[in-house]
Amino acid sequence: MTRLRRLDRSRLPTGLFFAHLGALIFGLVGILIMLPNPDLWASDPNAVEVFNWSMEHAGATHILLGAATILAAGVVALGWRKTAIFFVVSAGLSLSSELIGTGTGWPFGNYAYTDFLGTKVLDYVPYTIPLSWFYMGLASYLLGSVMAARLHVRRPTLWSIALGVWFLTVWDLVLDPAMAHDSLRVRFWVWDESGPYFGMPVKNFIGWSITGLLFMAVSRALWRSDPDPRSLSMRVPLAVYAVNLAFAIVLSAGVGLWMPICLSAILGLLPAAIAVRDRPREPVRRLRWAEDG
Repeated sequence: MTRLRRLDRSRLPTGLFFAHLGALIFGLVGILIMLPNPDLWASDPNAVEVFNWSMEHAGATHILLGAATILAAGVVALGWRKTAIFFVVSAGLSLSSELIGTGTGWPFGNYAYTDFLGTKVLDYVPYTIPLSWFYMGLASYLLGSVMAARLHVRRPTLWSIALGVWFLTVWDLVLDPAMAHDSLRVRFWVWDESGPYFGMPVKNFIGWSITGLLFMAVSRALWRSDPDPRSLSMRVPLAVYAVNLAFAIVLSAGVGLWMPICLSAILGLLPAAIAVRDRPREPVRRLRWAEDG
């Protein structure tokens, strides 16, 4: 316990991030190289074993590691209390939205999850889905907060939430068309209706934005204060946001969806990089596991 209390705050989030990154790369290799080319591995029993394991667990693993990364980074940036509030609110509200969505078609449209993202809650929504809402939601909200500060807006609370929702929705602009594309060997969810955005209904993105808006606004209300953008440690949240967009970008490239790639780069990656550019470095602090931050 004494050693844990003396750990540099940056080590745990950074270590978890690289594990998350490795899992994302592992998933891309499996989806885009191993699945279409079974001749590369089918004759090797060890490779077959790895492949079978990855088909069952890889999709959930990168989400679990992403959630753990942002949970640790959130404690560094915000403290235990605010991070826990955001986790509970975002996971709870997003799971509720997803259960309603898969059961009724609102607010996202008519869709159903396949079995590649882990055990399903009530046989509808993989348990990893609210975790992905949490970790990308908090990364997006923190990016929105530092961008609002850089823009010197009059109402930073409202702008932080609005920009956080923007970053979160941009991720879905490139993720959703790729993850459910007909030509992808592994589809993570399937749509029972189509729409004008590369087969996606527009209400999917409206529902996505409303869900993000709800849990960001509720979390901020329970926090009772804005995070101080000058003291936020943004290296890991930015990296998590960027590599998850990159994951979706590579998948989109693999199925020939170039417009979502351009949109995510221009509307997501570029503003995120600008938001955290030239930020002063924070002095290294020691982690006390009992503190609230």
